[in-house]
Amino acid sequence: MTGGHWRLGASTLGAPGDDLATVIDVVTRHEVDLVELRAAPDALIHTGLTTAERTRIRAELEAAGIEVLAVASGIRAGAVTDDESVVAALIAHLHLADDLGAGFVRVFPGAPAHPAGKDELPRLLEDTATADARIVRRLAAALPVATDLGVRPLLETHDSHPRGVDLARVLDLLGAADPDHRVGVIWDALHPWRVGERPADTAAALLPHLRDGRGYVQIKDTVSAADTTPVLQGTGVVPMDEVLEELAEGGYHGPVSLEWERTWYPQVEPLDEALGAAAAAVANWRVRT
Repeated sequence: MTGGHWRLGASTLGAPGDDLATVIDVVTRHEVDLVELRAAPDALIHTGLTTAERTRIRAELEAAGIEVLAVASGIRAGAVTDDESVVAALIAHLHLADDLGAGFVRVFPGAPAHPAGKDELPRLLEDTATADARIVRRLAAALPVATDLGVRPLLETHDSHPRGVDLARVLDLLGAADPDHRVGVIWDALHPWRVGERPADTAAALLPHLRDGRGYVQIKDTVSAADTTPVLQGTGVVPMDEVLEELAEGGYHGPVSLEWERTWYPQVEPLDEALGAAAAAVANWRVRT
């Protein structure tokens, strides 16, 4: 099999409290030129930034040769709240992404579910069709702005919809009403696998929504499916090699980005060390194939 080639990126989720200059120093040290910027009130970016602040951040990144892959919002498209607030938040993040030169805005499915173990498939508090329709309705309402700006909302394999088949079902519903919609996906390598979906099945569901610049892939490694404490890439159990094989065979040429969750697990190694391990793991896979 011919090995794939993907740009490596990194999320600022792995650098809580670091200023922009420090993030730039870390990623460029590993010859990484692509970042996901976590958007939150305590993060480097958020929708309350002024025009001048947005311009400065973009200029500093561009001067360092770094491209913003995505604005990683915490929006939950399926949350049980009013449509207007969710759509307004998504539109605000689309404008933030446009101002920073990012092509994507990350969105969580976020429908309500019963408590479950991390290695268990969530059970929704409502029927699946109701949750899916709410997500689709809100995404559709923001699509005119997304189209005008040229920014894609991306649903991530996460929370209530952790598998590839879950996101494909939602996007099929959206596509039935709007075949040319701009919504793509983020395949977080952990979440489908931890609830029992094989990488081959995730790839079959998501590759049509990933290829040709429609989305991207996040990589990470953990202690186990039930214990998602991050560990350095290649030292845990997430089957990254299988994921990369599926991407290569499926003709995916987009980015793979390390989502190192040090914001939620402050005891783990700094981003510098984690990014070095991720870069080595991807490079070693290429050599082997």
